[in-house]
Amino acid sequence: MATVEITKDNFKETVGKDGIVILDWWAAWCGPCRAFAPTFEAASSKHPDVVFGKIDTDAQPDLSGAFEIRSIPTLMVFRDGILLFSQPGALPASALEELLKQVRAVDMVQVKKEVEERRSKEAPKA
Repeated sequence: MATVEITKDNFKETVGKDGIVILDWWAAWCGPCRAFAPTFEAASSKHPDVVFGKIDTDAQPDLSGAFEIRSIPTLMVFRDGILLFSQPGALPASALEELLKQVRAVDMVQVKKEVEERRSKEAPKA
């Protein structure tokens, strides 16, 4: 699968679905972003079951601001709508493969339980 352009119009729909979504926050003027692009594209072809999305920080300032993107490239990985990883910096292909391997191994039943417990603790007492 090729990479998908992510905008404010399709962001929630894309990251909210079941499965793995990896996002590359980038800009055309960013040298490291341009250097990382072929690695990201190659990984998207190797993992057709994963959504590989690219967010142009210049074209999507509202999204960039909402996620407090201060350095690019930044990678984010969502699984089943839950953010599992966020880190600035380009990864070599081997590290990107290892990241995907680790994300696939996450026990999402446990993660969802922990998220729900955290939400219930943060909910205001009525």
